[in-house]
Amino acid sequence: MPGVLEHLFRPQQKTIYQDQKAMELEAAKEILAEVFKVRLSEVDEMIQSRFEAEVSEKEDGLWPQEFWL
Repeated sequence: MPGVLEHLFRPQQKTIYQDQKAMELEAAKEILAEVFKVRLSEVDEMIQSRFEAEVSEKEDGLWPQEFWL
């Protein structure tokens, strides 16, 4: 019985979590646009280029540009 209840309630919780993360991402993008005085579309391009650079670095086998502890 607990398995059935988990299936009933988990999708709703996952959707709420995803909506919250989407709102946080949108707010962060708006802050970046304001700080750098650019349009939201330019922020999207910045994020996309950063993602592509990170993926290509991993494929090249090079050391990452930054380290975090």
